[in-house]
Amino acid sequence: MSAPERIPPRSVTSGPLSPAELLAEGELTVRGRIREASNAALYCTVSHDGQEAFCVYKPVAGERPLWDFPDGTLAQREVAAYEVAEATGWGLVPPTVLREGPYGEGMCQLWIEMTPETELLALVDGEEPGPGWKAIGFAEVGEGRTALLVHADDERLRRMSVLDAVINNADRKGGHLLPTAGGRLYGIDHGVTFNAENKLRTLLWGWAGEPLTDESVAVLKGLQEALTASGALARRLTALITEAELDATRARVDALLTSGKHPEPSGEWPAIPWPPV
Repeated sequence: MSAPERIPPRSVTSGPLSPAELLAEGELTVRGRIREASNAALYCTVSHDGQEAFCVYKPVAGERPLWDFPDGTLAQREVAAYEVAEATGWGLVPPTVLREGPYGEGMCQLWIEMTPETELLALVDGEEPGPGWKAIGFAEVGEGRTALLVHADDERLRRMSVLDAVINNADRKGGHLLPTAGGRLYGIDHGVTFNAENKLRTLLWGWAGEPLTDESVAVLKGLQEALTASGALARRLTALITEAELDATRARVDALLTSGKHPEPSGEWPAIPWPPV
């Protein structure tokens, strides 16, 4: 991994800036702190020449060290996850850049307004999910009772599960899934990703062992090409993750294409993050 560097916008035009360009070039103003975050996360506005947007700024200086993610920073991995998500064409991660801010270098990500009434997760009685749902596993709900935790049988979630398998997401919780009023679905909080060791922990196990869709296979083949040494994605990731982590990402893509199936829990560690939401 080369020295951390600010990722420039893909293009700068004389007209309105794209969200990623605005995040990278605009003036960042802190408006408040997101207190429920485990690391420093600041609610901000970013503005440039009359354009303005809300965003989240996570300075590297506010990160807590993690013994099992010793290389790089959470901010770099968040940006790397966005780069891979963009390469899929699915648009599952909000625009995210690495930039200087009021408290030093950090990750800056477009703020997403979610639609809370959209039901993606549920607890149900019985041992089988109903129509339109996929089983995750059983959860204790108090007083010695258990219920079946399920997630929606939703193509957006299925794409997210493939993305998580590629980036080796160790923390896909329900609260990290943001459905919007326009029907889009975004995933956030990708600081614990890209480890060279298999650390996939997710709520999206409903398709475990099932064949990948033709669309997913096509996307993975595109990633395979983009991750070659001369590929554009590989060049961008080199500044964000280590060479060993990049090689492991290539290996995960190759393994998914070889098996043709969604991954299954290894049984070697808890497969579901805690707390799950």
